[in-house]
Parts: sequence; C-alpha cells; structure tokens
Amino acid sequence: MTQAQRIKYSLLIAIAVLLIMLGLSWLQTQGTITEKMFQYIAMGVAVLVVVINGVMRRKVKRP
Repeated sequence: MTQAQRIKYSLLIAIAVLLIMLGLSWLQTQGTITEKMFQYIAMGVAVLVVVINGVMRRKVKRP
C-alpha cells in the first residue's frame, strides 16, 4: 500500500464514520436506540477505526 492509497482509504473511513454517527444520531432521535446503546456503538466504531488505521500504517511501503 502506498502513502496515497492510505490517504484515500483514510478519507473513505472518515466519511463512513461520519455517516455511521449521523445514522446513529437519527436512530436515537427516532427512539430506536437508547443513549447507552449509542455510546457503546460509538466506542466500538472508534476502536475499529483505530485498529484499521494501525494496520494500514504498517502496510505502507517505505521508499
């Protein structure tokens, strides 16, 4: 994976996280999920993003 590919994937992940959070917020306002469930899912998403970022960082080939 090149540095340019990592940047593209990072942007894609950031947009995906934004959409997930907006979706969770909408579900919460609709009463589908509780505040506690929102917090747990948000923490899970954050941990997943940190792990994915770490994996991508290791796969970047150094010139």
